Amino acid sequence: MVTKASGRADDAFGGDEYLDASDMGGIPPVPTTLEETGLDEAFVLDLILRTLYQHGATVGDRLERILRLPYSILDEPLLSLQQRRLVEVRGTQGQGRRGYIYDLTSEGRERARELMETAGYVGPAPVPLETYRRWMIAQSVRTARVSRDRVHEGMKHLVLDSAFMDTLGPAINSGRSIFLYGNSGNGKTVIAEAVARLIGGTIFIPQAVRMDGHVVQVYDPTVHHVVEDAWADQGYEDFPGERGAADDGFVRAPAYHDPRFVEIERPVVVVGGELTLDQLELQHDPVAGVFRAPAQVKANGGVLVIDDFGRQRVRPRDLLNRWMYPLERHVDFLSLPTGQKLGVPFECLLIFATNLNPADLVEEAFLRRIRYKVLVENPTRSQYSEILKRCCEASEVEFLSEAVDQVYDEYYGPLGIAPRKCHPRDIVRLVMDMAGYTAEPAVLSPDAVRWACRSYFLNAAPGDERLSLDGSGAVHAG
Repeated sequence: MVTKASGRADDAFGGDEYLDASDMGGIPPVPTTLEETGLDEAFVLDLILRTLYQHGATVGDRLERILRLPYSILDEPLLSLQQRRLVEVRGTQGQGRRGYIYDLTSEGRERARELMETAGYVGPAPVPLETYRRWMIAQSVRTARVSRDRVHEGMKHLVLDSAFMDTLGPAINSGRSIFLYGNSGNGKTVIAEAVARLIGGTIFIPQAVRMDGHVVQVYDPTVHHVVEDAWADQGYEDFPGERGAADDGFVRAPAYHDPRFVEIERPVVVVGGELTLDQLELQHDPVAGVFRAPAQVKANGGVLVIDDFGRQRVRPRDLLNRWMYPLERHVDFLSLPTGQKLGVPFECLLIFATNLNPADLVEEAFLRRIRYKVLVENPTRSQYSEILKRCCEASEVEFLSEAVDQVYDEYYGPLGIAPRKCHPRDIVRLVMDMAGYTAEPAVLSPDAVRWACRSYFLNAAPGDERLSLDGSGAVHAG
């Protein structure tokens, strides 16, 4: 099972803070007043104007869903905009002010156009940086604990020995940094991704954060998997939870958390050889009028994997230098194009995965700061056989145990090739490709394995005959 650690974090934001979201009610509470949102009225007024400028005439319910703020909070700003003759009511689709159709006046349109030129963000209302900070600390991977049984159960889909899992478990519980190293093709990335599932649970992240007057988009649908979102902009009829008919014909469900947040599975963010130092900074999108959060911010509360470490276009030493302060103090400083620095939480488990020797990449002083170095070794013969058997079962290919002996005797031994955990999967796929081509059953027969290995490995084994297709289309030694 996964348990919560109770303790305090010495972070760079200002002292000890208890690391448990349950102390904060478990979920971000729904704000009932503008003050509780942490946003000033001027910002909300401008956000409403920009939203109406982009979306056109909008009913109050729809405005509520776009901005992710309860209508009870939006009503007073809307009334203020009406009184200033920047917004007018064009009609109604239901009873009460939430059913009004709001639109910009000509003066309001001019004002909104000016706002779009300087700060064009339109979307869910952001949360203040301080609010984001508190929730990321409360939901940090440092608060999670995995038991030995949990690790062994959660890794059973992989073929790993107990000693390896018993090394990985304490590393996960440390919540700090892990160096996974070993030959390519042995599943380092798969193991790293499995770590987040081991930690399990869900966390709440805001869609956007307001940082020193700038809006930073944190939520990324390509890496964040939403569990349930009662305020999703897809029509109220799809909402979960307690339901009740509204005057406008929609079915409305009450929000159970601050609608500016979404509940997601703990994220896994993988970056590879394409990574550069500038990609670890805020990226400005002038069209959307927003800054995009870098990978380490998207990974908060989960796992950040630096895949193929050492093969980036930036020197390993420079990349590790970039992580030293965040790893020790749990805060990262992001640079704006103006040179200004913004401090944001760094609450993810950082995993470096490499097929290079760590000692050749960085100095001992750097390696000391990466607490756990875990070697992912080549499979043993028995592990290889088990992986091949599982791949066959998953692909509905007939497994023959003699195939393992054949690959070792004809290829690994004579060619001096080291077995990798990815080889069984790839060989099975090649056998399936040939079976689909010849319309024959997919079986790990000697001829099928020999054909797959000749295609897969660079050099043919000594004495390995050329393979051809006979008139019936069956593979045979020619």
